[in-house]
Amino acid sequence: MSRGAGSTVTSPHPLAGYLPAIYQEDVFARGLTEGLDEVLAPVLGALDNFDAYLDPRLTPEDFLSWLGDWLAVQADDSWPLSRRRDFLASATHLYRTRGTARGLVSCLETLTGGRVEIEETGATASSAEPDASLPGSPACEMVVRIESHDTTPVALARLDALVAAAKPAHIRHRIELLSTE
Repeated sequence: MSRGAGSTVTSPHPLAGYLPAIYQEDVFARGLTEGLDEVLAPVLGALDNFDAYLDPRLTPEDFLSWLGDWLAVQADDSWPLSRRRDFLASATHLYRTRGTARGLVSCLETLTGGRVEIEETGATASSAEPDASLPGSPACEMVVRIESHDTTPVALARLDALVAAAKPAHIRHRIELLSTE
């Protein structure tokens, strides 16, 4: 769908039909309303289909960036169209689980198209025996392993920034990209 110059969208509600009878037969008045119809047709078409503009699976491709800005998630323009649409469609789910390991896994799997595993070293435990050793290591660290067979390049800096924003601030993290080919 093109909304640019030269599009041949016709108005679903021609203005000439709303003129008083005396002006409907006037050539100048009809020409003026036909010119306005041409200008208003894309606007009316967009308003009539506004729900489709808000659905990432239906919205025109050039509207995806705006929709991503509106949802405060940005899909990379180098991704295939289907991946960008899937990522924006999953935005509400990603917001619901934001800040959790499951949410980070979902977000990274959607972004990379691969399998994601998160390993955390720190832990909390209780023991019935006094002076028992605690599980994990004394230094809290998170390892994010991403296995993908997709050849589309994934910007490591972008993934690193995403993980840094989603994890607790006091935990160090490391990302390991693994190929499944």
